[in-house]
Amino acid sequence: MRRALLLSFLSLPLLARLPAVAQEAPASLAASDGAVARLAERLARLEEDGLDPRHYAVPDPAAAVADPAGFRAAVLRSAQAALADLLLGRVSGLRGRVDLRRDPGSVPLGAWMAELASSAEPAQVIERAATLHPDAAPIKALLASYRAVAAAGGWPRITGDTRRTLEPGSTDAARVPQLRARLAVHDPGLVEGAAASSPVYDERLVAAVRAFQASEGLETDGRVGAITWGVLNTPVESKIAQLRVALDMRRAQPAPSPERRIEVNIPHFRLYLLEGNRVVRDMAVIVGRRDRQTPMLNVRLTAVQFNPPWGVPARNAREDILPRLRANPESVRARGFRIFERVDGETVEVDPSMVDWTAYNRNNFPYFIRQDAGDANALGRIKFVMPNNDDIFMHDTPDRHLFSRGQRAFSSGCIRLERPMELLSDALSGTSGWDRSRVDQVLASRRTVSTAIARSIPVRLHYTTVIVEGGQVVMRPDIYGLDAEYARALDRATSQRVASLEGGAARGTGAR
Repeated sequence: MRRALLLSFLSLPLLARLPAVAQEAPASLAASDGAVARLAERLARLEEDGLDPRHYAVPDPAAAVADPAGFRAAVLRSAQAALADLLLGRVSGLRGRVDLRRDPGSVPLGAWMAELASSAEPAQVIERAATLHPDAAPIKALLASYRAVAAAGGWPRITGDTRRTLEPGSTDAARVPQLRARLAVHDPGLVEGAAASSPVYDERLVAAVRAFQASEGLETDGRVGAITWGVLNTPVESKIAQLRVALDMRRAQPAPSPERRIEVNIPHFRLYLLEGNRVVRDMAVIVGRRDRQTPMLNVRLTAVQFNPPWGVPARNAREDILPRLRANPESVRARGFRIFERVDGETVEVDPSMVDWTAYNRNNFPYFIRQDAGDANALGRIKFVMPNNDDIFMHDTPDRHLFSRGQRAFSSGCIRLERPMELLSDALSGTSGWDRSRVDQVLASRRTVSTAIARSIPVRLHYTTVIVEGGQVVMRPDIYGLDAEYARALDRATSQRVASLEGGAARGTGAR
């Protein structure tokens, strides 16, 4: 029965599957035959906007001769469906993506549809909708350049042992020529002259690698290790998918809140404290590894804890601490870790040196672990509390050296802060009785102290791989594969927004 309903729904004209406000738009085009032909031609180029023209049933121009009225009606239906997706976004929500934001109410869709039907040049209406967001033009330009690379066969894939690091000045007859050919896509001069086939990783090629690393947000040391090899071998089609996603994510975006707020961009490893569009503070962060991803969240920072102990999550205890206990239980105790177990309903501390840790594995680990507050504590000296069901928080860290890395997905899901004292100053602003002197006293005491903050701060953890800064597009790798998932939703035969009218496609937790 459900399949029959879906097939019946998909057999309806595109206009009938649009939101009700769109269905109230005029049912004919006022434009001349030439303008209608130009509209059809523009719709056939919707790939420029990250959309697939095949989803909109754009009619063949040859149909205009055989059936002029039918052609005009078909073009109108295609244009209305495309216009709705260009304005409202094709993907309405995905499971777990509470960071996706749309404000359909901010888009006067009925007025746009009326303008489309009455315009002397309706193709210009489509073009204006496609570039409504200020980021759209530079993203579309980069998308066009990557599509040209793809049309030419893509960039060369580097083969060989990409687990082994290539050091500046070294010689590698297999990988260096491939590396030079790969980077020649960006710098054709690398394959010109006598050095083009040289196996030496020379200064010119090192400079090109550093420039590439900088563009990808990697460490710019010129050393080509596993991470750099992996990014070099990312297919151009993946970049195209990311740019298509970036365009769709920006459609019907709500206006920025004037409220002071924190936003953490996971794939860019950055935290921003914002007021409206103004950046008040900006710092590097460390986020969750691919196998322990930081979830997308919309929460509020409500409290601060000084000298926090760390209740080690069961997964971390089994996968991280247990191997250390097997190797050297005393070193674990020296870092402030304490081992506990339940005996007859009571919590009993265990001497780690008295346990045969080889008898346990991740499937039969009966202990729980806590790390006392101190310099070696994994949470550092400050924890920022933002209540949520995933037990995610922001915190200090003793591993300061990791902030110099370009790719900073090292945590078990929580957010480690580059400059926690600066964020602490912002968080405690307006909280009576807390100044820098008292903060220093509490930290020096080594006592665990918590305080609510006077003004809670909204915190948004989001996943945006493509940003635009100063008119330049900055891309970062799709570390969690969430752009790839979004792209698959983008390529479904019907948009989630449209299909949700039937009730069976848009059941994600993301907001409209």
